[in-house]
Amino acid sequence: MTKQPARETIMTPTTPGTRSKADLDLADTLGHELVRLVRLVNRAKSQVSKQGPDGIERAAYAILFCLIHVGPQRTSKLAEFLHSEISTISRQSSSLVQHGLVERLADPEDGRACLLAPTAEGLRVFEENRKQRNQWLAEVLGDWSDSDRETLNSLFRRLNNDIEKTSPQFADPASASKAKGA
Repeated sequence: MTKQPARETIMTPTTPGTRSKADLDLADTLGHELVRLVRLVNRAKSQVSKQGPDGIERAAYAILFCLIHVGPQRTSKLAEFLHSEISTISRQSSSLVQHGLVERLADPEDGRACLLAPTAEGLRVFEENRKQRNQWLAEVLGDWSDSDRETLNSLFRRLNNDIEKTSPQFADPASASKAKGA
């Protein structure tokens, strides 16, 4: 028997609509598999160590990823983008700066503020980590057919795009318990 969390957050679609029982059952199965995926990925990350080979916290790589893919950003924008506290982003970005992976640049729109941007070394470290991740995923999917791997990529892309377009509303846990008959 799996241990259930003490409190659940219930998400509901932002647009009202009634889904069939079959739709909800499929969504429940997908939700279970997504939670399982997140747990397995977290387990894999913890098996690698809390710090990467460069002495950087793994969580700080999210900042590096964002800066490489979105471009130079203010700390406040990074916090918003990564759904994190400014103090956490500030601490992690300071570590990235100290390790020479990120640099602070004057913000051309406001000289009093600064932008964080990846350095050449930051790009190199990011690519090295990316290669390691790709090696692991290629091993995981090694027995899959090319068609299955392409389908997985296509469906994940579609799922991510649809999640980005559909913001959930969070139900009050007390009312959710009543609705579940608890």
